Amino acid sequence: MSNKWTKLTTVMLLAAVISACGSGNGNGNSAGTGNAGGNSGGAPAGETDTIEAWGETIKSQYGGDTLNLAFASHPSTESFQKLTADFEKLTGIKVKWEVMEETYLKNKQLLDYTGKTGSYDVLMVDGFWMSEYGAKKVVEPLDEYIGNESLTPAWFDYEDIIPAYRNGISKYEEKTYGIPTAGETRFIAYRKDLFDKYGKQAPTTMDEFLELAQFFNGKEDGLYGVSMRAQRGVHAASGLMTIMYNFGGGFINQQTGEVTMNDPKTVEALQFYVDLLKNAPKDVVSYTHEEALSAFMTGKSAMWLDATALAKRILDPASSQVYDKVAFAPTPEGPDGKASALAGWNMSISSLSKNKEAAWAFIVYMNSKVNAKAYVEGGGVPVRTSIYEDQELVAADPSYPVQLAALNDANVLVEKGISWIPPHEKMGQILDRVGYYVSAAMFGEVTAEEAARKAQEELEDIAG
Repeated sequence: MSNKWTKLTTVMLLAAVISACGSGNGNGNSAGTGNAGGNSGGAPAGETDTIEAWGETIKSQYGGDTLNLAFASHPSTESFQKLTADFEKLTGIKVKWEVMEETYLKNKQLLDYTGKTGSYDVLMVDGFWMSEYGAKKVVEPLDEYIGNESLTPAWFDYEDIIPAYRNGISKYEEKTYGIPTAGETRFIAYRKDLFDKYGKQAPTTMDEFLELAQFFNGKEDGLYGVSMRAQRGVHAASGLMTIMYNFGGGFINQQTGEVTMNDPKTVEALQFYVDLLKNAPKDVVSYTHEEALSAFMTGKSAMWLDATALAKRILDPASSQVYDKVAFAPTPEGPDGKASALAGWNMSISSLSKNKEAAWAFIVYMNSKVNAKAYVEGGGVPVRTSIYEDQELVAADPSYPVQLAALNDANVLVEKGISWIPPHEKMGQILDRVGYYVSAAMFGEVTAEEAARKAQEELEDIAG
């Protein structure tokens, strides 16, 4: 997960471009909307009150079925695999994992679907793929499963999943196609020791963020104000996006498809980003998320703004020189209000699966509130409010409350109907060209206004 922003962006945007062998007793329905919506199918309501009773009922109906899974190599996948033996013992359902690098996963899932091969039951689906998967009917709508108490017992607790994830990475045209399993937003880590030493508070606005970066830049030997990703291309575009929506800017109007790179709010965000990184290490123009993180963890910068998934590394004494000197804050509010990045993974049911209700049983068990703590302790990435509020887990990772606040800010963007990475078939090219001109502005080759104008011209050709 530590490199998720790079992989998520590159995989979703640059890749070219499901499900089971119905073994066992074949009790799964061929269409989830059949039994899922009523009481004629699934477990009797009175036999699902506890996970043990639910397991007995599932075993009586689907025991002996085999589920085939297509998942990405990921810490959350590894954690789910640790829970698999207990699921198999409880339900009698056998699970076969096929785990591959993210770069291959989407292609394999889509090729399996278009070829009508039907190799998989449960899919791990990037939130950025969900609109495509929903439109093409690669995956099964889940709302009737979620709403059926016999199939989804109270101990699953769907509403406990953080709203930004429920609303922002798992839906297409108001229908739910996935259950969030892992995700992240972006936030600030800052040197609390330095802030206390100089009587400073964490930034709450973009203006304060810039002022603090300027204040700390050169304040002590070898110290810079801020560290962020800014390498020419996708990384520079991603860095700009970290703060762009807080200014009301964007690359594309997501309602009309109009290119908006030269919108004054986008230009303002670009100028802010350029000004901010004047207070970063001199080689920041070569930074991916890894170099930006390293600069902060080795004490070279007073602040850092990037993915919440990297917080564990900042707090790890084995890798971080500042692990005991840091605190965290949400992405600062901008002229257009609060916003924050959003990305994540889902579990979905293949529309070709012959074992849909058995597949749903797997999803319910693995992603339930009952198993959420074991999942996180096994290395999984949290998606539930209750986990972020768990005092034992907060003690182990003090960034949790701030991550939750940042995710609430991410939901502000979701409620505006804006996807953090705009859904566009040529978004890979768009991000590359935006990042090229952002970098040109950082090098002083062009002004922010010129960079935006040139990017606008190219984006109109690409998106047109």
